[in-house]
Amino acid sequence: MTSLPPNADPALESAVAEAVAMGIPSALSDLGGLVRIPGIAWPSFDQTQLQRSAAQIATLAEDTGLFDEVRVLTAAIPGTDEHGQPAVLATRAARGGKPTILLYAHHDVQPPGDSELWETPPFEPTVRDGRLYGRGAADDKAGVMAHISALRAVGEVLGDDLELGVALFIEGEEEYGSRSFAQFLSDNIDALRADAIVVADSGNWDSKTPGLTVSLRGNARFTMKVRTLDHASHSGMFGGAVPDAMMATVRLLSTLWDDDGAVAVEGLTQRDAATPDYSEETLRAETGLLPGVSPIGRDSILSRIWNKPAITVIGIDATSVDAASNTLSPEVTVVISARVAPGQSADDAYRALERHLRAHAPFGAELSFSDADLGDGFLVDTSGWAVSLTREAMADGYGVDPVDLGVGGSIPFIADLVREFPDAQILVTGVEDPHSRAHSPNESLHLDTFRHAVATEALMLTRMNTITA
Repeated sequence: MTSLPPNADPALESAVAEAVAMGIPSALSDLGGLVRIPGIAWPSFDQTQLQRSAAQIATLAEDTGLFDEVRVLTAAIPGTDEHGQPAVLATRAARGGKPTILLYAHHDVQPPGDSELWETPPFEPTVRDGRLYGRGAADDKAGVMAHISALRAVGEVLGDDLELGVALFIEGEEEYGSRSFAQFLSDNIDALRADAIVVADSGNWDSKTPGLTVSLRGNARFTMKVRTLDHASHSGMFGGAVPDAMMATVRLLSTLWDDDGAVAVEGLTQRDAATPDYSEETLRAETGLLPGVSPIGRDSILSRIWNKPAITVIGIDATSVDAASNTLSPEVTVVISARVAPGQSADDAYRALERHLRAHAPFGAELSFSDADLGDGFLVDTSGWAVSLTREAMADGYGVDPVDLGVGGSIPFIADLVREFPDAQILVTGVEDPHSRAHSPNESLHLDTFRHAVATEALMLTRMNTITA
């Protein structure tokens, strides 16, 4: 436990902690209701479900009784005639010179994938072995309910003494690239302006130990088409003299990594920063790495995940196994997802990747690139008051000192927040643990982690209410 901050009221904080504990059953019930709504922003899914989830969250926000205004809004997608998915924006003005805090989460979820891989239906919340299973149970409807639950507890205890300004922003398209995010910020910049921003969309060190994310890798995702022929040909008649597109693609992709599996692309940088101890045994337990398969890369495992680039081929269009024939394929299309080390711009990384691929195209294969989706990484300035206050609240909310985390994944919209609100302190927190399996079948939320996360945020809000901005 940390020592209480100078203005802390132990009796008040005890009452807030009790209100959190009493409110957890209703919070989990509300979370279950949100999990039942299959809100997926991909156009091939029923978009009315996102309207349902936004409306439900707006009702939850209104029912706290804390906000001056609650709205469901959309913003234009720049460069198109379309609008993005519905977001919830709830605001209350600060009083008494108190700071304002922006609480962010998202209500859209990943597609469920193969239903046969789920042990229980993806949109039917199911509790077993101390975890709540369901798509979005962790990422990120638990983040939504952590905000709502903390606000309920603080509002119940502080009442009219709550003078903290709050903006609650629940996005509806994070999993689909936050295409209207920057425009939404621009449209609502005055309502969203805050002294500190909590992004509840990350994870923790483990199910018992909180984590404050202080670095995020960026991303560069793009499509590459490889062509060697203007039409398919008989592999028996011309194989051995004519390179088909699959052969060229396999040879080309293999140049992206060295013999250890480390990225081998000139121009991709890495960050030099210390990492906590993390064993290969832990990596195997958290990822399901098969017994005979070795990890890839060099140096400490967490440096490979947090501080170095990574490249993954996440999609390929070629002749399917069922449709296989003795044919030389004229073209193959792949989707490449690169994670960019913190500190390097995604645009620079993408240009380095394109240069490398063009320079290593075998047999003069023709390459074309499209659909580039770029997002910069993020490094937190940990010197501000909000970071120290949050660390203390985590230590008290979990009963364990927090760990500063890097994250191998990306939250590209944080760069938009930094651009629009350069003076705000950004706190990346979360309710996930390493076994949450976000984006995967059997996604789940560790229930004790959720309880501690709500307690932490309620303490954080209570203590921020003692500060003069």
